[in-house]
Amino acid sequence: MSPSQESIFPEYETETSQTSKLIKKFKETPFVPIGMGGFAAVVAYGLYKLKHRGDMKMSLHLIHMRVAAQGFAVGALTCGVLYSMFRDYVVKPKE
Repeated sequence: MSPSQESIFPEYETETSQTSKLIKKFKETPFVPIGMGGFAAVVAYGLYKLKHRGDMKMSLHLIHMRVAAQGFAVGALTCGVLYSMFRDYVVKPKE
């Protein structure tokens, strides 16, 4: 960038590290990474149990795992929204 050009997004240029951006985002919305981690855990558990599902049909097993993974992700996002509303409307001092 030449010195004559002004920066459009100066706050993003000071934090060029992807890790620092990710940590900042996790602090703003802590339940999103929890939901992502839970989703990944349910998927990993489902893949592990795929071998030992007994006489259950594969389609039924996959449906159960999909519902569990989606439920965990939606639950974490709902908790995040409730946490954000609590932080903005209850904890934040009124102006």
